[in-house]
Amino acid sequence: MNFKFVLSFILIALIFTSCAPKLTQRGKASYYGNEFNGRKTASGEKFRNSKLTAAHKTLPFGTKVKVTNLSNGKSVKVKINDRGPFVAGRIIDLSKKAARRIGMIKEGVGNVEIKYKKP
Repeated sequence: MNFKFVLSFILIALIFTSCAPKLTQRGKASYYGNEFNGRKTASGEKFRNSKLTAAHKTLPFGTKVKVTNLSNGKSVKVKINDRGPFVAGRIIDLSKKAARRIGMIKEGVGNVEIKYKKP
């Protein structure tokens, strides 16, 4: 009987943790210039414009974030590995590859929505 209780508790806990609420932010996104390629990020990783990564001011390193360009509906998933952007009104700084995936290269800055699970 005790085993069934423990197993039930574990299953319920797994269900609730997998259904963690997604948090949303809206604001402006920009992307890294080529001059940052190879430099160390705040997490200690080398920055690569060819990877799907991003900078955020407060999210823990390693957080997976879905970024949606509000002007065209295109989305990309990125991993937070740096801090920034440090420009008023901007909420995320994307690698060039991520910016290209959501059609943001020409404009340079775009209105986005980011979604992530509560860290």
